[in-house]
Amino acid sequence: MNVVSGGEFVEDMIPTVGFNMRKVTKNKVSIKMWDMGGQERFRNMWERYCRGVTAVVYVLDAADKENFPLAKTELHALMQKPAVAGVPLLVLGNKSDLKDAADARTVIDAMELRRLSGREVCCYCISCKSQHNVDVCLEWLSKHAK
Repeated sequence: MNVVSGGEFVEDMIPTVGFNMRKVTKNKVSIKMWDMGGQERFRNMWERYCRGVTAVVYVLDAADKENFPLAKTELHALMQKPAVAGVPLLVLGNKSDLKDAADARTVIDAMELRRLSGREVCCYCISCKSQHNVDVCLEWLSKHAK
């Protein structure tokens, strides 16, 4: 969220605990972004914050392949919720700058994104550190803003 809102990347940033909200205006589009912690105790609240959204952005660590199965399970559970029925989904594999990071095809396969029907699904590998593909993601979000 810091990279999108202000171009700021902090090397020793800690994972989100709880929820952060920021409103960002890019390309004449205002985007209200909720950064929701992925810890187990917060996952049951994700649906509540997805009501009325025009897109869901699901970010995972592309270099942490051990956690892909859990990330897939949680994503598919969220996409079954009525609050996000038909809502476009943007999956981002962050940390693409790391040598062991999965590429987009691997993320698509590991997350079984082709099984998610009834919505537009898009996947990019990004690096918040180098800002690789961050602009493409903002364009995608602008296109889906209402």
